[in-house]
Amino acid sequence: MKSRYSFLFFAGALTLLSSLPAWAEEEVRAHLLIELNAAESQQDGCKLSFLALNGHPVGIAQAVFETVIFDAAGQVDRLTLLDFSDLPAARPRVRQFMIADMQCGDIGRILFNGVSTCQSPRLGDDACEAGLVLESKTDIEVTG
Repeated sequence: MKSRYSFLFFAGALTLLSSLPAWAEEEVRAHLLIELNAAESQQDGCKLSFLALNGHPVGIAQAVFETVIFDAAGQVDRLTLLDFSDLPAARPRVRQFMIADMQCGDIGRILFNGVSTCQSPRLGDDACEAGLVLESKTDIEVTG
């Protein structure tokens, strides 16, 4: 009977230990995904719609990115701040920004140049930059 309990204890411990690497790997994969989802030309400029998903275990109170807008010829048109506001953990958010006096077809690329503000009570200062994943579902390239 004692050997049966020893076996069950050993099997339980082995199961517990085998789950640790998966948990650790999930922590390493924590990231912030920002996807340019749509670009719509308006009379006064280009309306950009971004989908943001915070993959960190806790929310981000405020995320502001310094971005560079390049024209279709690849030249810098302007530097601007995009304020994504609060980004709760594991919940998608859509944020829209108007790029004034520029049509969407004239935007060649958006560079996420750096983080201006990243506030989270439980995450480090680099939570908005470390593991930042940038994607685009439009003809406009998004890099960082």
